[in-house]
Amino acid sequence: MTFDRSVVAAGVLVWLGATLLLSSWPRFSRVSLQERLQPFHPSVGPRPVRRAQSAAELLVPLTESIGARLAALFGVSEPVERRLRRIHSPTPPGAFRLRQMAACLAALVAATTVAGLAGGGVAIDLLLVAGGPLLAFLVVEQGLARRSERWQASVVAELPLVAEQLAMLLNAGYSLGAALSRLAARGKGCVVRDLEQVVNRVHQGLSDAAALREWSEVAGVPQVDRLVSVLTLHADASDLGCLVSEEARQCRRDLQRRTVELMDKRGQQVWVPVTVATLVPGAILIAVPFVSALRIFANA
Repeated sequence: MTFDRSVVAAGVLVWLGATLLLSSWPRFSRVSLQERLQPFHPSVGPRPVRRAQSAAELLVPLTESIGARLAALFGVSEPVERRLRRIHSPTPPGAFRLRQMAACLAALVAATTVAGLAGGGVAIDLLLVAGGPLLAFLVVEQGLARRSERWQASVVAELPLVAEQLAMLLNAGYSLGAALSRLAARGKGCVVRDLEQVVNRVHQGLSDAAALREWSEVAGVPQVDRLVSVLTLHADASDLGCLVSEEARQCRRDLQRRTVELMDKRGQQVWVPVTVATLVPGAILIAVPFVSALRIFANA
């Protein structure tokens, strides 16, 4: 007896959906040990009513685990939470992974439909069914990685100017917290948005050094690491403004060196089509008399 592949795929989807729905029903879900022992504790009142978990709450941890493992399989080691915090995205990591898996599921359905309608071989069907969800996963992952890289590039480009302004404020007598608050309130750009987050974290109770180290960890830029290592010396250094000015000059030199390297690389890329455009006509001009000479010697 033979089964159609679409029927098997539909059966698997129905089984997964039924499993998720039944697992969210308290009658079929197992009560945790803490909830079972809670009524017998002397300091606890009446047993609270257990709230049934929704399907989304059950799917979020599963999608986060699957997404992290697939990303690590393709060489992405940085957590998605850090990248989302870096670009100041309001999307939680669980919601991002859930949307990513929804895109993979839609790609799986589309690939299964195409494979059923095309009627190709088994190898082509497996390639479509396996490659479609992976391609959708990589497209969403690459989009987030590209946004993160653009944010880091903007931070590297803006950091020298922001560091110079910070040094001017420190030399003018501002404290570190006041200088950061002034830059966050009156500036624009990616670095300023990061400083706004630093100031908010300080208002939430963190120290200046802890908030700056948190920014350095999230940014993932060596220039920010060096600047933060200098700024954390504000309690011990009396000439913090001079140190920040020197670090700003170093950041500008690094940016200039990187720009020169990029210009050299693009200059070398420009010469590739020019060389090809020059060699192809030259080779044709050399080949025409050579072929004519061969014909003359062949007829002689």
